[in-house]
Amino acid sequence: KKKFKLPTAFYYSPKWSPDSKKIAFTDNKVQLWFINIEKDKKGPVKVDTNPIGLREDILDSDWSPDSLWLTYAKQKENLLRAIYLYSLKTGETHQITDAMSDARYPKFNKKGTLLYFTASTDIGPSISFIDMSSINHQISRSVYAVVLSNKAKSPLLFESDEEKINVEKANKKKKKKSEKEKSSKDKKKKSTRIDLENISQRIIYLPIARKNWIALTAGHSEDFYLTELIPSGPGTTNLRPRSQLHKFDFKKRKLTKLKSKISSFFVSANGKKVLYSSARKWVICKMNEIKKPGGANTLKTNRIKVKVNPKAEWTQMFHEIWRGERDFFYDPNAHGLDIKKVEKLYSKYLTSVQHRADLNYLFTEMVNQLTIGHMWVRGGDIPRASRLSVGLLGCDFFIENGHYRIKKIYRGEHWNPRMVAPLAQPGLMVKEGDYLFAVNGKTASISTPLFSLFENTANHQVILRIGTSPDIKNSHEIKVVPTRSESQLRHLEWIDTNRKKVDKLSKGKLAYIYMPNTSTAGFTNFNRYFFSQTNKKGTLLDERFNGGGLAADYIIHLLSRKPLSRFHYRYGSQDITIPAGIINGPKAMLINQLAGSGGDAMPWYFKKMELGSLVGKKTWGGLVASFTLPLLMDGGSVNAPDLALYGLDGEWEIENIGISPDYEIDFDPYLWRQGKDPQLEKGVALLLKELKESPSKKYKRPAYPKYKRDF
Repeated sequence: KKKFKLPTAFYYSPKWSPDSKKIAFTDNKVQLWFINIEKDKKGPVKVDTNPIGLREDILDSDWSPDSLWLTYAKQKENLLRAIYLYSLKTGETHQITDAMSDARYPKFNKKGTLLYFTASTDIGPSISFIDMSSINHQISRSVYAVVLSNKAKSPLLFESDEEKINVEKANKKKKKKSEKEKSSKDKKKKSTRIDLENISQRIIYLPIARKNWIALTAGHSEDFYLTELIPSGPGTTNLRPRSQLHKFDFKKRKLTKLKSKISSFFVSANGKKVLYSSARKWVICKMNEIKKPGGANTLKTNRIKVKVNPKAEWTQMFHEIWRGERDFFYDPNAHGLDIKKVEKLYSKYLTSVQHRADLNYLFTEMVNQLTIGHMWVRGGDIPRASRLSVGLLGCDFFIENGHYRIKKIYRGEHWNPRMVAPLAQPGLMVKEGDYLFAVNGKTASISTPLFSLFENTANHQVILRIGTSPDIKNSHEIKVVPTRSESQLRHLEWIDTNRKKVDKLSKGKLAYIYMPNTSTAGFTNFNRYFFSQTNKKGTLLDERFNGGGLAADYIIHLLSRKPLSRFHYRYGSQDITIPAGIINGPKAMLINQLAGSGGDAMPWYFKKMELGSLVGKKTWGGLVASFTLPLLMDGGSVNAPDLALYGLDGEWEIENIGISPDYEIDFDPYLWRQGKDPQLEKGVALLLKELKESPSKKYKRPAYPKYKRDF
């Protein structure tokens, strides 16, 4: 129970050394430390610092079997990681890979003869997590081993295939060796020999297929485990990637799949047992039992009960938030806010807090003093009543002739499993204007709230009685499956209505592309609507209500592309432009006050590249990226924005400012209900004017060459 003097920080991932005398750990300042708990004369020792402030998957260390070396991966100036070794004896660090590939997950084998790691040479577009161009980029990694001693042989050298003729002699030798090993058990363990000279020349490639390996764990002897990230395949409704655990057997030189859906995986110090999490359960088992279901080995965490003193927790969390903002907020001066003073100011309100929701209200009020976007207060131990799911039919109703009547049916996309519209299925024979008489036999009277008839029906089949006239005698029954949410169906309808309106107003000349965010949905939308409209002569990009995400470099890059040449087939009436995926004409972007974060960055970059006009209202103004503090003790969270974007001229151009339009136009709800959209219509008018003043260039195919000949 020693108390060590450490700099003020948040500390993570303590790792005991094999001799149980030292602990390695990292902090929020992306520094790697170790401390000797037996000899604390020098205090904690800082091993290294990562040059980039990224806290995930950085400086993850591993001890050598003799506890005298640490290995870890650290970023270089090119943002790729290199593998390092640190000697506790000399206090020196040594880079052992060249940073021409992205090397990660270094682990010593249990014998201390090899150092495993993975490396990727195709990480390029994903080199920065914030770039939108990283979406859908598939990374692959190879697996390597470093032979640590210059006296050791490669473990992959071919074994002799000569038959052993003196079996008796071999058995005696084997017995003698076994007895020698047994007698030396109580002796001091042999130190890990690492010869640094020419160590990079002793890196060997292991016969394992290139895959997206995201974790490596050393097992017993020379064997080790690899976790593979498997992206969701095309056509699947599950967008979350899956993980699989594999084992590499050195003797057999074989990779074997062990288990799917592994979230975390740890091996005991002696390499004989494992602890892993899967399907939100933790399991402890022997190595050879990994393939078996958890069963009796599952930890019974559901039986753990903890007594809670809410008032004491609330006070601790209050002060924890201010410690977090002090150590994580991107500006060390907290935008000029005296944190100690404001903490004291708001602490007097703690005595009035009577509910966890009150506490969140207090948190919101106090962190607002930092004057920044992306400052979210979420969750906590708040009692929540159970909720009934209400099924929805994907339609609008109105009342006429004393009955509920279908006004509009949202069609969705029958080929898209995530856009299935309940009333638009083939064979249902239901149309707009039909009357609804009953739901599962219950009369749909206008004196009864309509949606009360659909309680607990989401994703479950119901029977509707539908008719074409107010006379129930002319009705029939249909079976449908109500959906839990209509938001995507209604959103798609809005997008398609806008696209058709632009097509009509421009007489087919302009493409309309909507960007709901700058994350995966925005990436998907852009690719779908941009490349399918490359026959158009101009582009109207709509990012109103954009929810943000990543920096839209991918979008800006594609919009900036220019034609380089054309190519011609002998047969075919249409020649092709290189690059083919461009719309070479005027461009404009629709923006509004509800577009922010990545929705700020996209029009900012659009304007920087002088791609066209911005139409609408000033954007939200939030480009200090949002990251949560370490979770509070009751599961609640508060953000501490710590990644800030600024302009190339050394100015904070966007935060609390936003991007102003070139043409400020209000979005009038009254006009929209009449089928008009002043912002969209202005964007179309501007593009048509540009097309008239500067018509698209028509490319002429040259005449075929005729060469002179001497015969």
